[in-house]
Amino acid sequence: MVYRTAYGVTGNREDAQDILQTVFLRLLRREQAPDFPHNPKAYLYRAAVNRSLDTLKARGRRPFDSGADPREIAAPTAETIAEDHSRLYEAVASLSAASREIVILRYIHEYSDAEIATMLGKSRVAIAVSLFRSRARLRKLLEKPERQK
Repeated sequence: MVYRTAYGVTGNREDAQDILQTVFLRLLRREQAPDFPHNPKAYLYRAAVNRSLDTLKARGRRPFDSGADPREIAAPTAETIAEDHSRLYEAVASLSAASREIVILRYIHEYSDAEIATMLGKSRVAIAVSLFRSRARLRKLLEKPERQK
């Protein structure tokens, strides 16, 4: 779960592996993390998200510029898929921390709205509304470069 979360946020396998190791090393260095005994899954998830965001901040942002005319591309290549994933990860990273957390739990870890609500101590309706708004925000963020061409 820690690796999948880190990979989902960073989009980079090497970073995800580093984050996985860092999270567990930090846990081992502490005698007892305050929230760990009560909800270890939530603690590990939160640690992975926080460390992933720190990694993204340290790496810095790269602006997206494919340099290609979309009408000239016959089929998606590994490069264009990677660029699309990069744009998606950047868009998700621009969401608020709470929205980003809900999106990751829903679409990377495939939890239901009810499961997410239980994990975060919120109502299922609040989770559904947050997902709806987050998807709308992501749609706008991902459409912007296409409009400018």
